Amino acid sequence: MAAFSPDGPPVSRAPWLAIVGIGEDGRAGLSPAAARALDAATLVVGGRRHLDLAGPLAAETLAWPSPLHGAYPTILARRGQPTCVLATGDPFHYGVGADLARLVPAQEFIGYPQPSAFSLAASRLGWPLAECACLTLHGRRLERIIPHLQPGARLLALSWDGTTPGQLAALLAARGFPESRLTVLEAMGGPRERRRGAVAAAFDVEAVDPLNTVAVEVVAGPGARVVPLAPGIDDDWFETDGQLTKSEIRAVTLAALRPRVGQTLWDVGAGSGSVSIEWCLRHPANRAVAVEASEVRAERIGRNALALGVPDLTVVRGRAPEALAGLPTPDAAFVGGGVSDPAILADVLAALPAGGRLVANAVTLESEAVLLAAYARHGGTLRRLSVARADPVGTMHGWRPAMPVTQWALTKP
Repeated sequence: MAAFSPDGPPVSRAPWLAIVGIGEDGRAGLSPAAARALDAATLVVGGRRHLDLAGPLAAETLAWPSPLHGAYPTILARRGQPTCVLATGDPFHYGVGADLARLVPAQEFIGYPQPSAFSLAASRLGWPLAECACLTLHGRRLERIIPHLQPGARLLALSWDGTTPGQLAALLAARGFPESRLTVLEAMGGPRERRRGAVAAAFDVEAVDPLNTVAVEVVAGPGARVVPLAPGIDDDWFETDGQLTKSEIRAVTLAALRPRVGQTLWDVGAGSGSVSIEWCLRHPANRAVAVEASEVRAERIGRNALALGVPDLTVVRGRAPEALAGLPTPDAAFVGGGVSDPAILADVLAALPAGGRLVANAVTLESEAVLLAAYARHGGTLRRLSVARADPVGTMHGWRPAMPVTQWALTKP
């Protein structure tokens, strides 16, 4: 069998790594093939709980260090020798199997998954798994669940530890979902399995096993903060000092940026961070770097990101173009603040790969002149956006126009 070798051309190599999912029922739940792979290994790697569940073991064992990837060199050094990695349930569903598959060619390992915690939880509750949002809060910020808090949604979330269910209940109650029902499923698939539940506002489940999954039936109260699925979130959802791309212009700007799954955005002169936050909300795999010179505004961007459920937004405090050095290569870039400096546009455009998307907005005559010059030199599209909102005029109402915005957009050839 041909396999990839990092040191040269393909070489012949049989699978040497077994990635085995193990449940709370230990060896009894393993398939015969998985049990044979485990017993044939000269090194078995797993959490201490996994190693205990799989025992007795005659092979050398290695408990996962912290951080987990500290063991990867040891595993890779055993290449060609029978090696087994143990993981909970399905190692390829938010598990270590996905990490190892990035390091070891598929021809060199065999996976033996068991039902994931999501599958077990859905079967216990009678929920169609395809209709549930399956999330992990293990090692991740709790706020990542916020965009998924949609009325009527069913969520399954892997917990970080025994405190996660209580913290999640508090978050739900604070955001206007007090009647949402949480079910805590502990140590599923083994003799310690337990299931308990409560509504968020009266959550009283205590002494929760660290190995737990939380199921949430989302019920939105009258004042619930439900993150919309379309761009153009209301301006008053953002903490701001006035440096904010307004909702109507922001919706058009997101459309012009054309976000795709897994792409990275540079938001240069980010202000309140609204564009980069909404970019991340388009898909959980999207990433953004918000570059902001003001320390006060940079801290504000972080708070806005947490409040809207994108805690992984990267905030870089610094002045462009100097602050752009060393940032991850962008797939798209938005320049809102600082567009009056032609050097910033030039550096951002140079950083984009072929096919990358650049959008810049201007409200002053000076910054508009920069965009007109860029359009004349590079092409692209140029448009002026005008919005008027109804405001009181005495006892009646009239249209109050906002400052027009000139927008230049370009796909780099």
